[in-house]
Amino acid sequence: FQWVTCLQDTQYLSVCPSSPLTRFFFSDPFLVCFLFLLQTVQTHNPHFLAVHCQEVGGKNYEASMSHVDSFIKELLSSDAMKDFSRARIYLDENYKSQEHFTVSAAHSPRDAKKFKKVVGKETCSETLESTPTLEKEKFPQDYFPECKWSRKGFIRTRWALADCAFDLVNIHLFHDASNLVAWEKSPSIYSGTRQKALGYVLDRITDQRYERLPYFIFGDFNFRLDSKQVIESLCSTAIMQTVRTDDTNEVDKLIFRETDNDRKVVLQLEKKLFSYVNQDIFRENNGTSLLEFDRELSVFKDRLHELEISFPPSYPYSEDCNLGKEYMNTRCPAWCDRILMSQSARDLFLKPENEEKSLVYDNIGPNVCMGDHKVLTGAVL
Repeated sequence: FQWVTCLQDTQYLSVCPSSPLTRFFFSDPFLVCFLFLLQTVQTHNPHFLAVHCQEVGGKNYEASMSHVDSFIKELLSSDAMKDFSRARIYLDENYKSQEHFTVSAAHSPRDAKKFKKVVGKETCSETLESTPTLEKEKFPQDYFPECKWSRKGFIRTRWALADCAFDLVNIHLFHDASNLVAWEKSPSIYSGTRQKALGYVLDRITDQRYERLPYFIFGDFNFRLDSKQVIESLCSTAIMQTVRTDDTNEVDKLIFRETDNDRKVVLQLEKKLFSYVNQDIFRENNGTSLLEFDRELSVFKDRLHELEISFPPSYPYSEDCNLGKEYMNTRCPAWCDRILMSQSARDLFLKPENEEKSLVYDNIGPNVCMGDHKVLTGAVL
């Protein structure tokens, strides 16, 4: 088995012609991401593969969506995928509908009362709301009122492999709109919004409508480190300078300086700027010294489980193709992208017959540019 999350920001497809995969632009981070996916498939040779592609069409989805279908066709016909004789692709292309448009696509079917045999390769994209093998919901607007409208939501599919049945849930939660707001209190207001949304999803997929099954939930949870506490830790010996706007007197930036060493700037924080003097702390030993500030999942510790994190924060990486290991100075690096599971799903992983098998939970392509998110993979090998 193998799960992969998240193939991010497919706006890069807007520069890709409708041509065979080998002729796509190799400087394109999204293409590199898919090439590493294919390489991973060839290396591990899974019998079942689930892929969560996020922000289908990207931020420029009006111009980019026209390239998605041809790209999916080329992906499925690639050498790495030739042994997969069956596939289901759920692709949300209805970008003109703000009421229903989400961000997710998936190789993933769910019919709650009976299973439908998967035969051949089929793409469902027109009216996902009425597709009987899929459950898709977009979060209510009042969950994140700062946005005029949001593409955030979840997709659930249900699978039966031999005598094993389970749910796959692709999810995208809300981001931190402002570093300054996130810093104001611990936990941040954004953390509370994500907690509410994730709780909503868990309640929906475990309610009484259908039989409860083990579930895997994966995607961009947008989990962030506790901003206030991580900044206090990183800048424990620094002094803070507050810069306000002239017209409204609102906080415009925070500057943390050393008390000596010519008052060197340690951290500069603005709405969309997180410029810390030493990025190595997020990479050394995979950044595990900062995992103590990764607390958003703790609220759900009785409902959700995760394999041990042994990879650096998955976001926000530079989108410069020459800086694959560097983080952008936009947000505090964090483990936004995760593969989580219910207790019963965890038991599937850890059952006795899997004792001699390897459990993999890692990122793909740690040294190359794949966009602002690194792709994660989870597998039983």
